[in-house]
Amino acid sequence: MSWGFYASPMMYAQNALVLDEFLDKRWSRDHRRYRYGSEKHFTAQQFSFGCSEYGKKRNGLKENRMQFPEMLVVLLVLDTTALIVVRWCWKENLMMDVLAGRKTGGYTEGNIFISGYPKNQSTFARVSGYCEQNDIHSPNVTVYESLLYSAWLRLSSEVNTKIRKIFVDELMELVELHPLRNAMVGLPGVGGLTIEQRKRLTIAVELVANPSIIFMDEPTSGLDARAAAIVMRTVRNTVDTGRTLLLMKIGGQIIFAGPLGHQSHKLVEYFQDIPGVPKIRKGHNPATWVLDVTSSSAETQLNVDYAQIYANSTLYEDNQELIRELSAPPSGSKDLFFKPSTHNHLSYNARLVCGNNIGHIGRTRNIMSFDSSPPQQLQDLLDLSGGLYAVVLFLGAVNINTVQPIVAVERTVFYRERAAGMYSSLPYALSQVTIESIYIAIQTSIYALILYPTMGFEWIASKFLWFYYFLFMSFISFTLFGMMTVALTPTIQISAILIYFFTCLWNLFSGFVIPRPPPPLSHP
Repeated sequence: MSWGFYASPMMYAQNALVLDEFLDKRWSRDHRRYRYGSEKHFTAQQFSFGCSEYGKKRNGLKENRMQFPEMLVVLLVLDTTALIVVRWCWKENLMMDVLAGRKTGGYTEGNIFISGYPKNQSTFARVSGYCEQNDIHSPNVTVYESLLYSAWLRLSSEVNTKIRKIFVDELMELVELHPLRNAMVGLPGVGGLTIEQRKRLTIAVELVANPSIIFMDEPTSGLDARAAAIVMRTVRNTVDTGRTLLLMKIGGQIIFAGPLGHQSHKLVEYFQDIPGVPKIRKGHNPATWVLDVTSSSAETQLNVDYAQIYANSTLYEDNQELIRELSAPPSGSKDLFFKPSTHNHLSYNARLVCGNNIGHIGRTRNIMSFDSSPPQQLQDLLDLSGGLYAVVLFLGAVNINTVQPIVAVERTVFYRERAAGMYSSLPYALSQVTIESIYIAIQTSIYALILYPTMGFEWIASKFLWFYYFLFMSFISFTLFGMMTVALTPTIQISAILIYFFTCLWNLFSGFVIPRPPPPLSHP
């Protein structure tokens, strides 16, 4: 068909792109060495649950609870690969959230076992990773900094700095992020990483915690064919390291759960044994064939119910037996246990001391003193007071408006990292205060050195320090108030409305626009 190139010269470019992509070394790189090549190993865990229920009142349902597909087992250890094809009629990510322990409301009933022991969320978070459908990262850091930050907070304190960095480098190679090592993450749709690059970064951030079990909620959602292939190659590399992997696709009930076999022959045989299902053609991709024959339109055309067929199959009975076996701990095994992370406690104490030192606010004093004599007229005093009033109000309002978007973006990242067990709310809040205090101290120094001599104040060290202290505490009060409104409101728009109201209120009642009433004249 070489004559077809003359009819469509664009085919030359298309063929070149395809050849360049699939002849690239990353498609043939052997990632199995990472299973044992890393100096930091993990322990393979078996994950099983049965007949779990999640309930929440006033959620729009007639009943206040909903039941997940009855009895499911997920088992993926070393070379044993289990595929779970799920089609669910309600929110498909709810089951993933419940299994990973990420639901903050409602209640959960049922049995979830980790290597035969009941799941304890505090320890389970240390051996599991959760890749959300929406990729949430701090925009103003590089890819390497994101991974190193996660490694510092999630790996054990027994791992020294050198091994930690080696481990991060190996994982960057595993998920093909080395070319993007120094790239800024950025905001989605604005700049920085592309969608599939952010997806790979999400996977890497969880892998750097060295988990045994990884949850992925629709990892290829919203991606084109090439981007999805790159992400799934990353998923394949992750599976080759021997980690248990649970993926969720859009849909409802379970129609298959079991090992794939060599070149997916067990999966193909299972569906080909169903009457009416067309045989797979030679050379056809088994994954594409399964998606075609299990689609809603194909199920309607064949007049079959795959979920019911699976429930009546021997594969379902085998899975039930396997669940019962996994629900009992093996002989000689021990439940998961982790000692408290020492380095996290040290960082928490350091932030706590720093925050407490900054938080002590002393009483202010009058700092006005002049080079010569005090002002002889009321207008001179009003001019000096107006200068201080304008400085504090203007820069304070600027600080409030600039800190709100930053806190709003990082708040979403905080929710994800707190759920992953990286830190709690208190050290995060204290670290925010510490960082803002440093920037405000620099801002106040620059402004005070310019403003103090301009207004003609007396050059005495004690008076200049009181002037600096007054400006610093005023600016930090504005900034912390802006951070507080973002933390207390659901959206940044509501926070901006509150800020506008309070700044107007402070402006009116600051004592300058509407002066305080003078004291009554004393009688002779």
